[in-house]
Amino acid sequence: MIRTNGLTKQFPGPKDGTAILAVDNLTFSVDEGQVFGFLGPNGAGKTTTVRMLTCLVGPTSGEAWVNNLRVGQADTEIRRNVGILTEAPGLYDRLSAEKNLQIFARLYEVKDVPGQVEKYLRMLGLWDRRDDLTGNFSKGMKQKLAICRALLHEPKVLFLDEPTSGLDPEAAKLVHDFIEQLKSEGRTIFMCTHNLDEADRLCDRIGMMKQRLLVVDTPKALRQRLFGRKVVFHVKQSSPPLVELIKSLPFAHQVQTADNKIVVGLDAPEEQNPIIIRKLVEAGADVQFVGELRHSLEDVYLSLINGK
Repeated sequence: MIRTNGLTKQFPGPKDGTAILAVDNLTFSVDEGQVFGFLGPNGAGKTTTVRMLTCLVGPTSGEAWVNNLRVGQADTEIRRNVGILTEAPGLYDRLSAEKNLQIFARLYEVKDVPGQVEKYLRMLGLWDRRDDLTGNFSKGMKQKLAICRALLHEPKVLFLDEPTSGLDPEAAKLVHDFIEQLKSEGRTIFMCTHNLDEADRLCDRIGMMKQRLLVVDTPKALRQRLFGRKVVFHVKQSSPPLVELIKSLPFAHQVQTADNKIVVGLDAPEEQNPIIIRKLVEAGADVQFVGELRHSLEDVYLSLINGK
């Protein structure tokens, strides 16, 4: 659905003529129906990548395809068939919410303009404010209206740049649920976000970049790749013999203790946990409970971005 090969963008630099490299040799793919999270610090090239894929700026070199249409050859068709939420909503402040959407619906040649406008205003909780001037809206309400605008023409591919920026928790949950609904309809969603919990919850796969793409994988696989899997065995009373017992097992690694917790690195906890529990019980230990130690996506992000 989305594919890039060596996509690169340079901008003219200062007076000395040195070019500024914004995106460097970007190669990845997004399958149909996936939510793909694009993460990186400010200035990493995320927005520039979105602008290239939506044909708002041309690449310096490399290739890209969106919905099987090639960037640089079918730009008008790509722009017609994608939805985009930019960092700035870009709405007409002196017009009502309904009038704003009607204008964009006609630009996209939507057949049932009133029906589509009402559909998305209701879905994003703005129908009762349809006659209010957009200039009087809060930042969060403008953000929701901009999401409505991006969906009026029912695009198969949707680009979202910080979709919950400025939203309160209740409104952010509404948008999250909305994105999950769009995914269930088979839409492909390319989402830039600084909200790592949001990316962890919504995204099937994640790409992390800093001008150059650092890694692409599922959130779960990224955790395992960087930190492995660790299980915490809570016992009533830890002791050196219990620790040595676990260390003697061939599949246990990185065995550590803290208070009455024994932390064990395991490759297949579902298979190996029962073995360890039996060994501990046979040795007279009171096992209170067992849980897997979860690293957050923030841990993964900081490790990769900082090169640790």
